[in-house]
Amino acid sequence: MNATTPVLTAARAEALFTTGLATGSRPAFEVVEDAIRATVRAHGGVRGCAADVAAEYGDHPELAVPRMRWALEVVALLYPPRRNHTTRPYGWALVG
Repeated sequence: MNATTPVLTAARAEALFTTGLATGSRPAFEVVEDAIRATVRAHGGVRGCAADVAAEYGDHPELAVPRMRWALEVVALLYPPRRNHTTRPYGWALVG
């Protein structure tokens, strides 16, 4: 992630990083959405996910880098940037 990564994108990628989904897989939107919700709940929120990501970078950086790259790619593909905030339907929150 870099300074231009939107906060919601970063939070989704961190949550996806901590799921059990396989790195390199191309899961459907519903699978990713369910996995993110369950992981955020299991980790006590997005901060818990971020803490686990940090731990993985500290313990296994050689595995964490490609996993985060994958998570960011999946999130970017499934959650394209919004151009007009009023056109997005309600109910799309990170955790429902």
